[in-house]
Amino acid sequence: MTLSPILKVLSIFRKQKVKSLLIGGQACIVYGAAEFSRDSDFVVLASPLNLKALQGALKILKAVPVYYPELTIPYLLKGHACHFRCGARGVQGLRVDIMSKLKGCDAFGKLWGRRNRVKISGLGAVDIISLEDLVQSKKTQRDKDWFMLSRLIENDIFINEGAGSSAKISWWLAQCRVPETLARLCADYPEAARRVSARRPLLREALAGNFKKLSGLLKKEEAVERAKDLKYWFPLKKELEQLRLSRER
Repeated sequence: MTLSPILKVLSIFRKQKVKSLLIGGQACIVYGAAEFSRDSDFVVLASPLNLKALQGALKILKAVPVYYPELTIPYLLKGHACHFRCGARGVQGLRVDIMSKLKGCDAFGKLWGRRNRVKISGLGAVDIISLEDLVQSKKTQRDKDWFMLSRLIENDIFINEGAGSSAKISWWLAQCRVPETLARLCADYPEAARRVSARRPLLREALAGNFKKLSGLLKKEEAVERAKDLKYWFPLKKELEQLRLSRER
C-alpha cells in the first residue's frame, strides 16, 4: 500500500467513525496484485449519520469536491461516485472517491458482512472489501480492470491452491480467466468443475482441453460484462452531463 497519504485518510476515517470499505487500486495492493494508485476509493454506508461522519473526515482532510455530483444520499444510492481532492498537510493532491453502490455487487450491508479486516502497523485494523466483491467490481469497460481482475484471481490461486475450501475452489472455477489455469483447475477438481459448469458452460471446454474454443468463450463472456457496464453507466453519465450544463448556465 502507498503508505503515508493513504494511511492518513484511513486514520481520519477511523477516528471519525466513518463506516466504509477500502476498494479500488489500494485494495488490489492489499490482495497482492500491485497497482500504483494515488487515489483512495471507498464504498460507504449511505445513511445520514454516516454521511455526517464522512463530511467531518473530509473537512479534516481539507477535501474539496471535484466534478459532480454533490455528496448526498440520493446521488450515492443511484450509483454515482463523489470525488474530492485533499488539501491538508501530508495528503495534498490526493483524490478521495466515494461511492455507496457498486455495479454488479450486493448492497453495502452485504459487502460489509463479507469484508476483510487487515491489520496495519501503526494504524490497527482496516476494513477492506472482500476479494470476491473486489473482483466483481472490476468487471468494467476498462482494459486495466480486466487485467487487474485476472491478476487478483491468479494470485489467490497461487497462494491457496491445494488448501482452498470447496467454496474457494468453486469461486476460482467461476471467475478464473486464464485458459491454462482453468484447464488445470478442471483437471484437479473435475467434480467441482462439472458442478460449476451448470452456470458457467465454458468450463466444459476447459474439461475437454479445447483451448481455442475456451479462449473465444472467455472473450465473449468479457464482452457481455463490458456491455453491462456500459448500460449501467449510460444514464448516470447523462445525468452528470445535465448537471454540468445546468451549473454553467
